[in-house]
Amino acid sequence: QVQLVESGGGLVQPGGSLRLSCAASGITFSINGMDWYRQVPGKQRELVAGVTSGGTINYANSVKGRFTISRDNAKNMVHLQMNSLKPEDTAVYYCHTEYLFRAYWGQGTQVTVSS
Repeated sequence: QVQLVESGGGLVQPGGSLRLSCAASGITFSINGMDWYRQVPGKQRELVAGVTSGGTINYANSVKGRFTISRDNAKNMVHLQMNSLKPEDTAVYYCHTEYLFRAYWGQGTQVTVSS
């Protein structure tokens, strides 16, 4: 059974930092691409950052230079380091992967950027 479990969300002031983590189980982690998405109420879920099995990384333009995605294949984890956070980064953040032609999502973790 594939499971993705996020952690690390919370409340932070503008300009602050948070580190999100996603623990994966039930997949051959090293051969899977892993992504972070986010969603605010009333809007579509959007891709924030992704890392392929080969280590190729892409970011949404809105987070380039501020967010860093990384993966730890030994621990089956993917992280999202978020620096210089802005109020518009407020959202529920989801870990995502595709395995055997199915999409899997974590339960989401709330990130709130507010003074």
